[in-house]
Amino acid sequence: MAPRIVALVSTGGTIASRFSADHGGLFSMDGPEALLVPGLPTLRVDPFCNLGSNRIDLALSLRLAQRIAAHLADPDVAGCVVTHGTDTMEESAFLASRLIGSEKPVVFTGAQFAADSPAPDGPGNLAAALRLAASRKARGLGVVVVFDGSAYAAEDVTKIDAQARAGFAGPHFGPVARIGRAGIRLLARPPRPVPLPAAGISPDVALLPAAMGMDGRSIDALVAAGMQGIVIEGFGCGNGTPELVAAVARARSRGVTCVVTTRCLRGETRPLYADGGALDLQRAGAILAGRLQGKKARILLALLLAGRRGSVTARDFGHDCRDPGQGRELGTGRPD
Repeated sequence: MAPRIVALVSTGGTIASRFSADHGGLFSMDGPEALLVPGLPTLRVDPFCNLGSNRIDLALSLRLAQRIAAHLADPDVAGCVVTHGTDTMEESAFLASRLIGSEKPVVFTGAQFAADSPAPDGPGNLAAALRLAASRKARGLGVVVVFDGSAYAAEDVTKIDAQARAGFAGPHFGPVARIGRAGIRLLARPPRPVPLPAAGISPDVALLPAAMGMDGRSIDALVAAGMQGIVIEGFGCGNGTPELVAAVARARSRGVTCVVTTRCLRGETRPLYADGGALDLQRAGAILAGRLQGKKARILLALLLAGRRGSVTARDFGHDCRDPGQGRELGTGRPD
């Protein structure tokens, strides 16, 4: 008989938040039992923590991924749903996707409106996430984020609106599934990364957005502060300034790994431009991260630096340069 238990791992966030007179604002306080409504699949409830996701750090996110993996290792568990604050949900989902190789689905969800708001969205998001995690259709889909009836791959998903009900999108692949009254419709199966060994995670990786007229002082300061890695969100295809190129070269001479992404919502880094562009940054020793967003490149670099004695290379950030649509494997579209 196929496993039908879904593990529900709760971490807090807006979905668990209410107004607190003691704190004078919204505060994550509800336990997982407050999230449950009739008609849900058979659940194994795991109250992992109760924090706004602005307070979840790399070490705690790593432990969360390890907890998820432990649930998936149980043959009685069909999949796992994680309730999480939206501030850093995409980062925790991405971290889990880089460590978990199980064919069982992992579905992150949360809310944009607090549990005591006039029209909370948490219950609907949770119900959709649990349906997807319990579905046989979702096997092999990897780690996804479900919001407002759509599922997005962890490598692609990003929060695009601070407050709107449909706060997430997948800039490259779009939704990989829809969950509605008619059932579950699979739309795509983006390529999944090869899982990394969970050797730890380095806290000493910084994320630095490029800005007009930027010089190298920020990079020099991060190197002086002891950063092991620096991810630079470059302009356009990963461009910088000549001063930034010089600072990357200095950082590389000190053994600091530098990775360049694009600050654009869509597209990828390309070594096209000289005169401070991505070509010069690559020549200075920086790794171009393709279409991986800066915050996710930071997590990948932090995982790699914790697990490597040797240097991190461009191969570690390898990506598929084809049009994203060419990597899709269409589902049947039939309701579950």
